Amino acid sequence: MQYAWPLHDDARTVGHARAIIRDELSALSLCSDLVDDAVLMVSELITNALMYGDGPYELALHVDAREIMCLVVDSSPLLPQPSPPDVGAEHGRGLRIIARLSDGFYGCHPQRYVTHPDLVGKATWFALPRSGATGNVVPLRAGT
Repeated sequence: MQYAWPLHDDARTVGHARAIIRDELSALSLCSDLVDDAVLMVSELITNALMYGDGPYELALHVDAREIMCLVVDSSPLLPQPSPPDVGAEHGRGLRIIARLSDGFYGCHPQRYVTHPDLVGKATWFALPRSGATGNVVPLRAGT
């Protein structure tokens, strides 16, 4: 299954996207901890895209029997870079949160937009197994 939603460039987008992901994943009867982690990571990806990327923006969700993958696409050529650790900073922890919660199953790659197939941007993504820990699964692309 694949779903995609265009995102607006305004403050309400993050909350709207969190609600979408919570509804879609809850409908799959996934455990609440997995849903909560996915919602937090989507929030971080979209916030980063809005702060550092360029529109148009898109949220995509891929679901198969083994995992879920969430992608946020924007048109900026700049790749996301983790900020140096600073416990007093208000920003800069998003990619670390995603790396930790996804067990390293995250990254960034070129991506065609689903909602605008004639456009190519970059997708920043994470993947989570549908059930329990990742075990001996090898990620397609290790985190950046």
